[in-house]
Amino acid sequence: MMLGIFLGSLFVALIFGVPIAFALMLSAVAMMFSMDMFDSQIVAQNLINGANNFPLMAIPFFILAGEFMNAGGISKRIVEFAMAWVGHIRGGLGYVAIIAAVLFSGLSGSAVADTAALGAILIPMMVARGYNKNVSTGVICAAGIIACVIPPSIPMIIYGVVSGASITQLFMGGIIPGIIMGLGLIVTWFIISRKEKMELPPKMTMKQKAIATKDAVWALMMPVIIIGGLRGGVFTPTEAAVVAAVYALFVGVVIYRQIKLKDIYENLIAAGKTTSTVMFVAAAAMVAAWLITVANVPNDMADLLGSLTESPLLLMLVINIILLAVGMVMDLTPAILIFTPVLLPIIKSAGIDPVYFGLVMIINLTIGLITPPVGTVLYVGCGISGISMVDVVKGIWPFLIVHAIVLLLLILFPSIIIVPLHWFV
Repeated sequence: MMLGIFLGSLFVALIFGVPIAFALMLSAVAMMFSMDMFDSQIVAQNLINGANNFPLMAIPFFILAGEFMNAGGISKRIVEFAMAWVGHIRGGLGYVAIIAAVLFSGLSGSAVADTAALGAILIPMMVARGYNKNVSTGVICAAGIIACVIPPSIPMIIYGVVSGASITQLFMGGIIPGIIMGLGLIVTWFIISRKEKMELPPKMTMKQKAIATKDAVWALMMPVIIIGGLRGGVFTPTEAAVVAAVYALFVGVVIYRQIKLKDIYENLIAAGKTTSTVMFVAAAAMVAAWLITVANVPNDMADLLGSLTESPLLLMLVINIILLAVGMVMDLTPAILIFTPVLLPIIKSAGIDPVYFGLVMIINLTIGLITPPVGTVLYVGCGISGISMVDVVKGIWPFLIVHAIVLLLLILFPSIIIVPLHWFV
């Protein structure tokens, strides 16, 4: 009953164009009225407590690191590095997009930021060389969402805060699935590019490749420092975010010398705006999460799915079908914040590892970023390439299927995540 009231009021608000943060608070208020316990102080208190969480401090610093990365030329040099080695082969720019996206994923942790940075650089180049614009936009969008899977990942931080799972374990557990997603895209692009007519750029000499690699070393060291520091216990995820921001600033100012004093101010403002949006949604979702707990919704869901707890595989399949539907109509961050407290008690009762479940959940909801009608990354791709949502969906569907296959493999064979997790942690 309460879950129906919550979801019904949430979707009605979204249909009328209410911003997601306010829609979440309205749905929480609707639940309070239905339980005859409305109190504005409860809303305000939970709103503040939702943002007052130490691990969430990692989010603004990773966002700031992404801003410094783009302004400081790190993004450009990663693309040039990939171009030097694979740009000359058939469909080379598509491989460049995928490889650069995997490398970018170890820097910013944001699918939207990575897609925007890659798209702005590569889509004009791909179109100029005769690549199909729909397919080019599709592969960049599909590659961009890997940022949510390979550490550092902002969605993993949010899930860790809500679930109490180790953020470091989540980070380490995302490495292999993210690489598998990238390899799946490479295979798919290989098949698609065979049919396309495109102009091939000249092959670079070994000297040019060496120069591009040397120029990109500082950029390529950033994910090594972050992951190595986390793996070695040198710093926490929050401290890693600070290290990433400082390192990106240092490289942009001292090494590549592309960040000026006025750029720092502009980067801080841009990061502040993005952070305020993310944190406000997180805070609003925590209000809804508190009401969901008070209304005993997790127990209602447990009763509904209780018969499936004896079969963890069947339970995971059913939950992921539900999450795929949720991801099509709800953005990643609020979906994690809302459904984690609802589903966590159920998966624990079935003996499923919360870290494993969190990674599968994040990958599932990440796929929602490239599915209509609420595909945030799709809208970014449309904005950069100037094509319609229908056109970008035509170009992305093969890559969407590959991501869905990877998700299914992770559900059927949990060891793909669990076994490597013990290697890294």
